[in-house]
Amino acid sequence: MKTIGNVIWFLFGGVVISLGWFVVGILWCVSIIGIPVGLQCFKFAGLTLWPFGKEIEYETSTANILVNILWLIFGGLELAMASVTSGLIMCVTIVGIPFGLQMFKLAKLALMPFGAKVVSKK
Repeated sequence: MKTIGNVIWFLFGGVVISLGWFVVGILWCVSIIGIPVGLQCFKFAGLTLWPFGKEIEYETSTANILVNILWLIFGGLELAMASVTSGLIMCVTIVGIPFGLQMFKLAKLALMPFGAKVVSKK
């Protein structure tokens, strides 16, 4: 299921979404101040390219919480809402439920990207 899901995801938009996140990450990395945000965009790019078979582990610290709050204020909330909306639309059909669940995973990462680590499922 993991391989089939990733191939379908890749063919029907995953590569476009991933490329968009990669370009935004490069733009953020142009300035020294934007490098941490750019690295988070690269994390999104990798996850949106092949989301099936990957999980997100979170580490909490005071610095991560503070930066995540700033992230929410400056665009993270909009990204999360867009992912939730897409996930709900995808979950309308039985075939789309696995893809909708992947969008919900992306929504959670969009809310709290700092302190998150993408790992392969065991």
